Amino acid sequence: MIFENLPTTPTSEELIDKAFSRSARAGRAKSGAEAQQSMLQTASNILSDNMQNVAAEWPDFDEVHPFYYELADAIVDVDELRQSLSEIQWASRKTHSIGREYQGKLTGDADADRKIRKQGFARLADIVEEVSDDLNRVGQAHQDLRRLPEIDPDEPTIVVAGYPNVGKSSFVNEVTNARNEIAEYPFTTKGVRVGHFDHQRIRYQIVDTPGLLDRPEDERNDIENQAVSALTHLADAILFVVDASGYCGYPLEDQLELRDALAERFADVPVLTVCNKSDLSTDVEADAYMSVENDENVDEVLDTAVEAVGYEPELPFDDEQN
Repeated sequence: MIFENLPTTPTSEELIDKAFSRSARAGRAKSGAEAQQSMLQTASNILSDNMQNVAAEWPDFDEVHPFYYELADAIVDVDELRQSLSEIQWASRKTHSIGREYQGKLTGDADADRKIRKQGFARLADIVEEVSDDLNRVGQAHQDLRRLPEIDPDEPTIVVAGYPNVGKSSFVNEVTNARNEIAEYPFTTKGVRVGHFDHQRIRYQIVDTPGLLDRPEDERNDIENQAVSALTHLADAILFVVDASGYCGYPLEDQLELRDALAERFADVPVLTVCNKSDLSTDVEADAYMSVENDENVDEVLDTAVEAVGYEPELPFDDEQN
């Protein structure tokens, strides 16, 4: 996952302490004006290099998959994050420039050079403190985004939706190893299950989205709605699970209304209606019927979903034939 291995972002206090403590050790290894020059060079290099690493290790959001872009934007506000990364990059260049500037002011007189070095340190500290909020923002963004579950937007993906208690999670657990792949999105406390299964040697991804696609749009907050928007870049088919028996606690009319709203939102994606608990009721027009609890037609429903995805792998020799 593109955000998982980002470097930890230090605070301004941590950066300044690291730079000045290491410069002090460098100064002790030399004497006179040479010590002051070494301290300035060490401090400016550490500050410049560390901030450059922070800015450079983040991906270019213009090049990331739209799914990850919108997901990140739902959590951290990509525009603000970009601005902070730009400010940190500016600070990196500025600390490097200040280091060179004050090294150029050294006179060779130990006492005078000590004052010049202290002035240089004050300038360096001012620059780092100027981007203190930006460092904090980037550090928090790193913590938030690294919690996202591992999802491959290039894998054929089935999204499972429907009201609570209709059997979505039971179905996902039945057809995948998702019991061990539950991850928490920062915008939902119920977790998102990401599982996988193989069909005719093709790996499929199946996503259960409690807290996002289990209630009407007007009941979601802005962040949740943007997360749903991100899923439009991911889903190749949607299985909308309904419970016609009403044992889930929600009227069938409300369930179908949510299905229709999702079909409109995911206009380019096939939305299949699957009636679960078919041993209790099949009183709904559906694309498939099953009972996960009784292990009835579960595999058939999965086959129907795979067929709806219609994924055809690109073979190595396809380009040669064109």
